[in-house]
Amino acid sequence: MNVADVMTRGVISIAPDDLMRKAAQLMLQYDVSGFPVLDRGELVGIITEGDFLRRGEIGTERHRTRWIEILAGPERLAEEYAHAHGRKVGEVMTREVVTVAEDASLEEAVRLMEQHHIKRLPVVKSDTMVGILSRGNLVRAFIVGLPKTVAVPVGDAAIREQLTEALNRQPWAPHGSVDVAVENGVVGLQGVILDERQRAALRIAAENIPGVKEVHDHLLELDRGAVE
Repeated sequence: MNVADVMTRGVISIAPDDLMRKAAQLMLQYDVSGFPVLDRGELVGIITEGDFLRRGEIGTERHRTRWIEILAGPERLAEEYAHAHGRKVGEVMTREVVTVAEDASLEEAVRLMEQHHIKRLPVVKSDTMVGILSRGNLVRAFIVGLPKTVAVPVGDAAIREQLTEALNRQPWAPHGSVDVAVENGVVGLQGVILDERQRAALRIAAENIPGVKEVHDHLLELDRGAVE
């Protein structure tokens, strides 16, 4: 999948001269947590629920000690004041907007979200905004991407082969220390692991193989303290 496959089109936007009151009302009305800010069709910023956290109207503007104010400097303090008391969207919005191309992969989009700690990405095509990608879009993509269950008989040998191949591709798998046995669709795991998190991952890997009915593990966690 790429961004264009799952993004929201026809996005509601707001203008820099619109009041913060309007932004808040639209967020509540449409149950969204943020809007792109467009000026004559050009993306100039983004306004989100986070911009309402430190506001003078609700008494949550930031208060600093005198020493911290001196260290922060007048420029930073002026910026914080404008953010807490600005009445217009353009006075409060984030101007440096991270965007993603509509033909970018979802992996690239998620990397940008994680790197910049953001929940949504405006989607652009030739510098024109064509949609927005949010975490909600990724949840819907997850549902669409779920494998379709097909009732096809799978033999024990095939299950064991698929699971072994899947584990061989994973760097966390305890290669050589875990045996896989399959009988009537029931996977048995025996051997030694280094951490309980490996146990959980091994069970999940087995459960994801088509035809697996149950997973039984008799894995022993190695006491690394005793070895040392």
